Formats: sequence, structure tokens, C-alpha cells
Amino acid sequence: MAQRAEFKALSNEQQLVEAAQRDPRHFAELYDAHFDRIYAYAVTRTRDREAAQDITAEVFHQALANLAKFEWRGVPFSAWLYRIASNAIADRATRSAREQAPSQQEGADSVDLEEVEQRAQISGLLRDLPADQRRVIEMRFMEDKGIKDIAKELERSEGAVKQLQFRALQNLRDRLLPDSRGERNG
Repeated sequence: MAQRAEFKALSNEQQLVEAAQRDPRHFAELYDAHFDRIYAYAVTRTRDREAAQDITAEVFHQALANLAKFEWRGVPFSAWLYRIASNAIADRATRSAREQAPSQQEGADSVDLEEVEQRAQISGLLRDLPADQRRVIEMRFMEDKGIKDIAKELERSEGAVKQLQFRALQNLRDRLLPDSRGERNG
């Protein structure tokens, strides 16, 4: 039954893609169906709203410009959009690194290394959190959503979301901060 629903969804999406290939005005339906996920993907990868907005706009601009070249292969249309987004994010990072002045780079190397190590450690700690706690932290601090929005999306009460956030932050603190003997917890 689930497989049948999945097939029907892919079939409907294929029809939308084919309609948009015939008449670009139908692209708006594809845009509406995928905008939120592509934007969220860009925000989590760049951690910068403006950059995510630029990347999302670029993704849909490229998708519309190259829609005639898109071939349906039974894979969700979003997979193609994610690939475009991934390439746009990588291109942006490469350009940004190239544009950074060498003198800035030399002074920032030691700070950047520490920051990279800290981000890697936090990322590892986030992966170790229970799924509900991790999702709340990602939505709250990476996607910059409010408690009310998170509660609505997760279909939980605001109090439950606050409790999940509290527990997640406490778990992270316990693992990050040294205990009384100078050793890290966890």
C-alpha cells in the first residue's frame, strides 16, 4: 500500500515536471512543492540566511533554465534540486575561499582551526543526542525557528519542545564542559 502511494506521488511529480517542460508557467507548482526543503538544506549547510536565500534562488533559477534537459528516471525531482544546491554551495565556498585576502587567512588560521575542531566536536555530540532532541536543536539554532513553529511542525506542545531543548542543551553541556577533575564528561 505504501509502495503504491509512493508510486502515485512520483507519477504526479513526473506529470508536473512534464507540464513545466511544456509550459514554464507550471514550474511554479514545482517551486512551491520544493522551496522549503531546498531552503532548509541550504540554511543547514551554510548557517547563513542570506547565503541560503541566494543559493535557493540560484537553485530554482538553474532548474528552470535547465528544465528542458531534465530526464525523468523514476527518482524524485527533489534529488535533482538537491544536487544543484549542493553544487551551488560548493561553488560559493570555493569563491569565498578564493576571495579571502591572504593576510586575513594567515592571521585567522589558528583561530579557524580551533573553530573547525570545536564545530566538529559539537557536530559529533549532536549526532549522539536522541533524535527528538537533535531535531529540536537543529530547528532552533540552525534553522533559526521559534518554539511555537517547532511545536507546530513536530506536532508537540510548546512545553514539550522547551523540555526537549533543555534536555538537549544539558546533554551537550555535560559532554562539553570539564567536570571537577578537569575531565570532559561523556
